Amino acid sequence: MAGRELTHLTEFTFSPDRTKLVAVEACLRAGLDPAGMVLLRHQTNAVYQLITTPVIVKVVRPGIKHTEDVVKLVRWLAEQNVPTVSLLDIEQPMHVAGCAVTLWRYLPQDQAVSAGDIAEPLLSLHSLKTVPLELPQLDALRMIRHSIDASTIVSESERTVLEEFLNDVAARLRFVETSEPRLIHGDPQHRNTLWDNDVQGAVLCDWESAVFGPVEWDLVTIEVHCRRFGFGPGEYHQFCQRYGRDVREWQGYEAFKDLRELRMITTNARKSASGTPQATEVHRRIAQLSEDANARWYIL
Repeated sequence: MAGRELTHLTEFTFSPDRTKLVAVEACLRAGLDPAGMVLLRHQTNAVYQLITTPVIVKVVRPGIKHTEDVVKLVRWLAEQNVPTVSLLDIEQPMHVAGCAVTLWRYLPQDQAVSAGDIAEPLLSLHSLKTVPLELPQLDALRMIRHSIDASTIVSESERTVLEEFLNDVAARLRFVETSEPRLIHGDPQHRNTLWDNDVQGAVLCDWESAVFGPVEWDLVTIEVHCRRFGFGPGEYHQFCQRYGRDVREWQGYEAFKDLRELRMITTNARKSASGTPQATEVHRRIAQLSEDANARWYIL
């Protein structure tokens, strides 16, 4: 029955068995049938697909407090014709067990998204001149420090490696000139982009990282994902051609590339539980830090 009380989740109890109960409750409140619901992803957030209706249910981590702003942003972006996945037309977000929950239109993925496909929607986003919404400013250094301090899986020697690397990057960033801050996605990549058969093109999704910041952050994110996750130089070249810029030609690329990769490593260090495959991958990435910029990473 809808309306039952669930124990509030924390960063440490945000597990599939607990988030499933949250997703079920949200469906019942929305008048949707959660029977047979399928877990698609459980890392930054918990993402479930309903099989009774074309809907995606996203359970947001309890530490993320700006979901209402994300909902406003996505609806405003749709009005500006920025290619984005659509929210269900109901009052959102819901709040269940200390987590925000959002419901989205499900898009069947009959075609794989390439880096080149991401260029057009990302350029459309970056072309927006004014944004009548309040969003945070990009503060990667602060978030990295928070993740290093909060991680329960890194050893003291690993923590020292991460802190020394961060200090080095921070020193180099003082000499980097970026573009003027504007609305950026924050984490544009293959898994945060979907193919929409209705428009025969790619649309952006997973807007929780949206901030005001330099477009170079988004561009280096694409480059890192192509290089680290095996998408190949051809895909990245296609992205650069369609977007109209190769961030590797920018004077701040090396510092931003290291900053972005450190953010990815430390964020996963904070979210991963000890003894899991995710933790193993985090330890591997830390061990390779500064050694091989082309070493393959595995998606978490």
